[in-house]
Amino acid sequence: MTEFRQTEARKAQLAKRYRAEYRFKAFGIGAICTAGLILLFLMGSILISSLPAFTQHYVTLDIEITERHIDTQNLANSDWRGLARTSLRAQFPEVQGRRDKRALGKLLSIGASDDVRDYVLANPSSLGTKIRLPVTLSDDIDLLLKGVIDRELPENERVVSNQNLAWLDKLVAEDRISRQFATKIFTNGDSREPELAGLHGALVGTLWTLLVTLLASFPLGVMAAIYLEEIAPKNRLTRIIEVNINNLAAVPSIVFGLLGLAVFINFFGMPRSAPLVGGLVLALMTLPRIIIPTRAAFAAIPPSIREAAMGVGASRLQVIMHHVLPLAMPGILTGTIIGLAQAAGETAPLLMIGMMAFIVDVPSDVTAKATVLPAQIYMWANNPERAFMARTSAGIVVLLSLLLLVNATAIYFRKRFEKRW
Repeated sequence: MTEFRQTEARKAQLAKRYRAEYRFKAFGIGAICTAGLILLFLMGSILISSLPAFTQHYVTLDIEITERHIDTQNLANSDWRGLARTSLRAQFPEVQGRRDKRALGKLLSIGASDDVRDYVLANPSSLGTKIRLPVTLSDDIDLLLKGVIDRELPENERVVSNQNLAWLDKLVAEDRISRQFATKIFTNGDSREPELAGLHGALVGTLWTLLVTLLASFPLGVMAAIYLEEIAPKNRLTRIIEVNINNLAAVPSIVFGLLGLAVFINFFGMPRSAPLVGGLVLALMTLPRIIIPTRAAFAAIPPSIREAAMGVGASRLQVIMHHVLPLAMPGILTGTIIGLAQAAGETAPLLMIGMMAFIVDVPSDVTAKATVLPAQIYMWANNPERAFMARTSAGIVVLLSLLLLVNATAIYFRKRFEKRW
């Protein structure tokens, strides 16, 4: 009887353990599903809100390239804006007053003059002829055509007047309005006008900055890891160094920005807002994230590899450079690429060295003034124009795509060259 009771008690205890394990498993699955849904909602909302930024509306105008607006001796400084507005007014001969003409001209973007100029400079034979050319509409008209601005709202509650609506409806009825892919978001630098603002300058600035970061952090990080893991004696000094490296990985990134401001700019006099300084600051921040994975990659190499190399007469340096380092390279590259991906998304340290600035020009080298994608996104988010909301989301999509590409590269290298012992 006693044996039966013990068996029943054990069964009850086992069933209780199974129920606890089932609950734990259910909680884990629930947490993963919740996190996945939140991530899906976040990514979906960003992607949906970015869609208006990837298209742009144009109005097709019949433009007569006359000497009235064109300086044949200096085409670049001709009155392209006046030429575009004159062509638009030709579609509305009933508009006569100065105030109405000014209101009509607001249908066009400031970039409409650039569209005309670029076409004429690319086609000098068009001088003295009449061309049919699509030019950029203003951001408010573009948002109205995309449905972001509700035209059914009372006139005092929307930025587009009833008069502009009537003119726009006439252009639509004449089939002069077209919608095209917004190439300017990838080919233009920053601008105060949202329909002209692009990511080209920020993308190039990000690439220059990451190049400096890679060249500065990779060799230093790998050499430091080799010394600490393979050469340095295990004593109190090396333990202190190891603890400080681990602590540096947890230091807030803005501290590295203050260090860069004090050392690179104030002490060494390096150019402010330059990818050179930004890359060095991010290299300081990335170093611990390279050293730690690199040491782990060295530690994962079996001791038999070292012993076999030494057994055939290899020196310690030859063992490291010819055997250990090549076998550890997949782990080293993975850690380096992930460190660069994290550096690409940093904003706080670059704020301290002046890379959070309105810079229109595309940087040509590491000493030119530049900004980076996270800084560009932050500045667009603070602009009051409604069209910058879509531009901000589009910038986030581009940045996330870049980071996903970098992380996919790290996964490829790890799978391609990974060795199992």
